[in-house]
Amino acid sequence: MTDIRLKQVKKAYGSVEVIHGIDLEVNSGEFCVFVGPSGCGKSTLLRIIAGLEDVTSGDVEIDGTVVNTIPASERGLAMVFQSYALYPHMSVYKNMAFGLENSKMPRAEIDKRVTEAARMLQLEPYLQRRPKALSGGQRQRVAIGRAIVRDPKAFLFDEPLSNLDAELRVAMRKELAALHADIGGTMIYVTHDQVEAMTLADKIVVLQAGEIKQAGTPLDLYNKPRNAFVAGFIGSPRMNIIEAKVEAGEGGLILRAGGFGISIPAVADLEPGDSCSFGIRPEHLDMAPEGATADMTAKVTQTEQLGGETYLYCDTEGLPQITIHRPGQLAVQAGQDVALVIDRAQLHIFDAQGQTLANGVGA
Repeated sequence: MTDIRLKQVKKAYGSVEVIHGIDLEVNSGEFCVFVGPSGCGKSTLLRIIAGLEDVTSGDVEIDGTVVNTIPASERGLAMVFQSYALYPHMSVYKNMAFGLENSKMPRAEIDKRVTEAARMLQLEPYLQRRPKALSGGQRQRVAIGRAIVRDPKAFLFDEPLSNLDAELRVAMRKELAALHADIGGTMIYVTHDQVEAMTLADKIVVLQAGEIKQAGTPLDLYNKPRNAFVAGFIGSPRMNIIEAKVEAGEGGLILRAGGFGISIPAVADLEPGDSCSFGIRPEHLDMAPEGATADMTAKVTQTEQLGGETYLYCDTEGLPQITIHRPGQLAVQAGQDVALVIDRAQLHIFDAQGQTLANGVGA
C-alpha cells in the first residue's frame, strides 16, 4: 500500500506556469480522481507523479521518499494510457508478460501473474489473440492487465475510457470499481467526465487553471461545494447558477434576479446592495403546488421524457436557461408556463467572487 504526497508542486514551461503550488495527499489504498475541464493541468499533474514530467519546484513523495530525481522506470508505478499502447504483433499473453520477461522474472512467476490478471479481467479466452482481434473494451482491459502483473506501488490512469462508446464506458467503470475493491491498491485517475469521477472516486480533486479548487469525497463536493466553479462542475445536469442583487426583506433578504425576488433568511457576510449568485440543482426545483406561492415562473422550451425521469429546459426573461429534473413522467409540453419553487435547504449562495457563503439557507 502506497501514500503519495505533493508539496507545493509547480510546473512551468519557460515563463508560463501551468501548475501553481499544489499540495495534495493521496492516502494508501485510495481511489483518487483528478477532474476538470480541458487544459486545467490534470494530465500534467499525473505525469509529474509518474516521473514523465519534471517538477519546476516542490516535492513529489512516494511512501515518504522524495522522488523528484528518480526516473519513471524506478518509481514502481504503473500507468495506463488512453491509447492502450499495446504491441500489435504480440498476443494478449505476450503483451501482459513482456515487461516481466524483460526483468528476467522466472517463467513460473510470469505465468502465475498473467493468469491471475486474466482471470480478474475476464481475459482468459483471449490470451492467444492479438489486439486487432479485440474490442476497444477488451484492449483496455489488456492495458490494465499489463499494469496489474507488475504489482506496482500505485496505478495511474490517464483518461483510459475516453476512446470507448457510452455503453462500454459504463461497463468499464463497473470493472474498474470492482478491480479496486479486489486489489485495494492506490489509484489515481484522470478524467474530464465528472460522472466517472462521482462513480469511481473515494476522493475527487477538482482542478481549474493549474489549481485545486476543492478536494473531498464525491458527496462532499456535491452537497458542500466551496465555490461556484465546483458547484457548476460537479453534478449532471449542471447546477443552475443565477446572478442576483441583494435587497432587504422582511426578516431576511431578497435575491433579486430578472423579474423575480427569492426570499431567504439572513446569510453571514451578505448585505443589501451586494452582488452575488445563487445555485440550485435541477432536482431541487419543483412545480409549485396548486394555490401555493411560486418563486418564479418560466416557459418550457424543451422537454426530455425518459420514462423514469423528465428533464425540462425553461426560459425566463433576464435569466440564463433553467434546467429542471424530476422523477417520473410529467405532463408538460414545450411552450407551457410553469410555476416553480426552490428548496431553500438546497439553495447555494456565492459571493461576487464565486466563493460559497452558504450551502442551504433553511426554510
